[in-house]
Amino acid sequence: MKHSIAIVDDHTLLSQAIGEMVDSFDNFHTIHISKNGQELLNKLQLKENIPDLVLMDVNMPVLNGIETTKLLTEKFPKIRVIALSIEEDEDTVLQMLRAGAKGYLIKDTKKEILEKALIETMQKGYYHTNNVTNLLMQSIVEDRKDENYGLKEREIEFLQHACSDLTYKEIADKMFLSPKTIDNYRDAVFSKLNVKNRIGLVLFCIKNRIIENY
Repeated sequence: MKHSIAIVDDHTLLSQAIGEMVDSFDNFHTIHISKNGQELLNKLQLKENIPDLVLMDVNMPVLNGIETTKLLTEKFPKIRVIALSIEEDEDTVLQMLRAGAKGYLIKDTKKEILEKALIETMQKGYYHTNNVTNLLMQSIVEDRKDENYGLKEREIEFLQHACSDLTYKEIADKMFLSPKTIDNYRDAVFSKLNVKNRIGLVLFCIKNRIIENY
């Protein structure tokens, strides 16, 4: 069964091209295209128009991508959003992720990367390019005083690496610790933040503003 994709972009020719590209992927198909966020929300009033995932532009008239993503997160939490924009500045990326986007891609992204992003977002719940991962890592707050959830300094360092695409073994190497010690840090952080897995950890960091500027 193919996953359904909705595209929101005010550039008609580009959105149609993206839709055709999505339709060429084995596991995805485009169900509708909207010119802005309000048009998308209007379409979502019909159950058959609700997609699995939305490819969302950021700068649009009437209702932009950031506001639309916030509304989708509130009203349609099962719909996953990937930003697809020409905007590359850090503030815009962070605002989209804070609004609930599960990934952020630039419009000149290669076809195979877009397909990979769609697949991983449906399988894992998110997709972050190296640039976005580095941005998230750089924004980790190392000292939140009374709001650090009881995390110790080394646990925060582990948390910083855990929000990247490093494996636990690679994290152990970076921190000059044994894999067993890293497992202990992981269990302690999971317990303190009340999350069950690494995906939950990243989402918790974004939702609870453990990442700066969130």
